[in-house]
Amino acid sequence: MKSAKSAESTESVESGEPDEAVESQETYEIHEVHETCEAHESAASESVAPDESGPSAGSWDDGLIARRATGNGSPDGLSGVDGLDGAPGAGSDESEAHTPIGGAYGGILRVRLDALGELVGLSRARLEGSVLAEAGRVLDEASARQRLSSRHTVVAIAGATGSGKSTLFNALAEVPISETGLRRPTTSAPIACVWSDGAAGLLDRLAIPGRLRRKPLAGGDGDEELHGLVLVDLPDHDSAVVRHREQVDRVLALVDAVIWVVDPEKYADAALHERYLRPLAGHAEITFVVLNQIDRLPGDAADQVLDDLRRLLDEDGMALGEHGEPGATVLAVSALTGHGVGELRELLGRFVQERNAAELRLSADVDAAAWRLRSAYVAEGRTGLGERSREQFADRLAWAVGAVAAGEAAERAWRRNAGRACGTPWLRLWRWYESTRMPGGQTPGPPETVEEELTARQRVEQAVRTVAEEASAGLPAPWAHSVREAAARGAEGLPEALDELAVTAATPSSRPPRPAWWPAAVLAQASMTLLQIYGALWLVGQIIGLLEPGLLPPVLVMLAGIVGGPFVEWACGAAAMGPARRYGQDAERRLREAAAACGRASVLDPISAELMRYREVREQYVTVSRTGG
Repeated sequence: MKSAKSAESTESVESGEPDEAVESQETYEIHEVHETCEAHESAASESVAPDESGPSAGSWDDGLIARRATGNGSPDGLSGVDGLDGAPGAGSDESEAHTPIGGAYGGILRVRLDALGELVGLSRARLEGSVLAEAGRVLDEASARQRLSSRHTVVAIAGATGSGKSTLFNALAEVPISETGLRRPTTSAPIACVWSDGAAGLLDRLAIPGRLRRKPLAGGDGDEELHGLVLVDLPDHDSAVVRHREQVDRVLALVDAVIWVVDPEKYADAALHERYLRPLAGHAEITFVVLNQIDRLPGDAADQVLDDLRRLLDEDGMALGEHGEPGATVLAVSALTGHGVGELRELLGRFVQERNAAELRLSADVDAAAWRLRSAYVAEGRTGLGERSREQFADRLAWAVGAVAAGEAAERAWRRNAGRACGTPWLRLWRWYESTRMPGGQTPGPPETVEEELTARQRVEQAVRTVAEEASAGLPAPWAHSVREAAARGAEGLPEALDELAVTAATPSSRPPRPAWWPAAVLAQASMTLLQIYGALWLVGQIIGLLEPGLLPPVLVMLAGIVGGPFVEWACGAAAMGPARRYGQDAERRLREAAAACGRASVLDPISAELMRYREVREQYVTVSRTGG
């Protein structure tokens, strides 16, 4: 009975094979082009409008099986696309219509996918495209899978040469579909067996042509327990043909689950464990590891090999689904004798009926993408720019702009002004005389230290480098580089801006203010001067005989003026020390605040913006990395 069905299937495949291959290839190319766009506003973008005048318009086309249902193939090769949208037609009904997942991604997976999208969007300008490539692929695959049938679970059977995966594939389908034999490699292209209608979109996504699509039983849906299963037999992952290995890698990235078939000779093969099982250890919940050909093992050797296989999987980091814990399913079968195949079918049936394999696969893909991005988002220790670093940066800029020197100069100017107002006229006269003796009429002063740059450009650059290093300490390399770049860009015009501040501070717009006691001090100094003049005139009058002789009174009056004048000047100088210091401190503070404001706008604000962006993406990364429900 089975051989007759197989022969009938082979006959149907030979008729119309080229048209079906062109159909599948065109549909796959259309799907791939639309997969690269993020919009995907409607499911109609995956299909081409069918010709309703055709004899098979609106019918579901799954290659061989569709032609069995309609009796002929569509000449344009696109008759099955309409069925994906659930359009009525011959051979299709409401139960066979394509049911997209749509908004079915819910709970933590939806939150994580949204966070991953935000993460990629915020990081495009900071990270290289190669770093975000895997995350972008996961988002694309999530979007593509969401638009395809949620009633189907795509399971791939993969294995090494001679492991018996095609034999197991036929045993599960209960009909010889995949070719088996001693010739290697036997399977040269993926072959699909579909247990229910409506999976054309999924198979197009896998680029499996219509001539390689089968059903377990011709004209029926097969076992009810496997309803919704799409089983794909892959070429050998260790095939000598490079194209075969590329097909395996491509399909494994798209299926919902994988059955790894190993045999007693190659179950510990390093190529399998290092290239596939170890990197896919996080996908344990959608992984089946089947030890095939146990009929070749004597006695309890099968149990020993199975235990050793579990040990190797544990070393690969793959959790094993034992004692009710989530993880990979490991069992021993003999596809040739049928031992264990029934148990595998039962496990597959329960797995398929849960209908959450696609979400489990996507969740594991998000975990893998998050792990690959860890070095780009996880910092070492506490990050950020503390208040102490900000103050030290302001101090360095103040020192570079000469705020301390400007304050000291302002203090000296205030005291000099006080000396001019409260000093004795004889001392001011002497200073005037000395100034007339100097070339240009300038009063000699201490030699000034002239720097190469007005604001010490090197000090400014050093201050910027220091604060950038402190802000980027502990950050992942890409974000540390972004912080340093932001600081460097902001510092480009900073020395010139500080130059202008220094020039403004060096040219005060008005004379220093005078305290309220200055008029009294000036009056006291004038009184001392008048006493000196009065005593001198009194003494001269006595000498020339105009006044009665009496040496002591005029001498005492003149001596009081002579002693009182310097005393008033000294007292005013002592009283001016406090106001002069405050005046100098105010000048230093104003220049320091101006320099700090300039540095904050040019350097600190861009650095803070980069740190804020990093905190935003770090929050998104934490959301992406969550694995709990």
